Amino acid sequence: MKHSGKMKQELVQHDTSPLYAGVKQMILDRIHSGEWPPKFRVPSENELVSELGVSKMTANRALRELANEGELVRIQGVGSFVAERKGYSALFEVRNIADEIAERGHVHDASVIVLASETASPEVADALDLEIAAPVFHSLVVHSENGVPVQIEDRFVNPAAAPDYLAQDFSSLTPNAYLTSTAPLSGSEHVVEAVMPQAWECKLLTILRSEPCLSIRRRTWSGQHVVSTARLIYPASRYRLESRSGKPSDDQA
Repeated sequence: MKHSGKMKQELVQHDTSPLYAGVKQMILDRIHSGEWPPKFRVPSENELVSELGVSKMTANRALRELANEGELVRIQGVGSFVAERKGYSALFEVRNIADEIAERGHVHDASVIVLASETASPEVADALDLEIAAPVFHSLVVHSENGVPVQIEDRFVNPAAAPDYLAQDFSSLTPNAYLTSTAPLSGSEHVVEAVMPQAWECKLLTILRSEPCLSIRRRTWSGQHVVSTARLIYPASRYRLESRSGKPSDDQA
């Protein structure tokens, strides 16, 4: 194993922790530093046992927990590999997905599937505080990261809040960016669910029907008026959602 002497020395430095935790940390250090990039084959259980002098149970637990935490992908009979990084989104922030992708150093692109004026269904009318069958703007956009679809954005907009919505080119400007500039955000509502995708969603996301997805239903307000209601669908294997509230103070346990 390459650099096995260095790894063994690092294991000694972690001797205040359980052995499996020390092995995990050594692997994580190499993943996070970029020394072991995505798809890199990490040392096997037997290699860890041989080079580090740990038990097979210790090596197995370290690799198993890293796989459960999404850091590794284990393929039976082949080995363990560094997982590809998932995109992520801040759960309770209304952010532009193009900005999120750019911050990761990746390329965003969008395909506009629907951009039209429609009549509001009872569900859409209720979400937008409009009468049933009132005119609404509908956009359906697939957002991709480095060419891989990561989000379906199915959005209905109150025309009074963004009268020029249908005139926009949402392949180069996201609906979020346009709406926040036209109708500044004053509030938002989020409902998060785990869902199984519909057939048409699988086709747009290029995933199997068996792959679960994350669904966020989001409503946004500008002043006292609802601007839009959107259903955002993410393949669970390609995205994660994050939320952090506050920061623990030094005197908290």
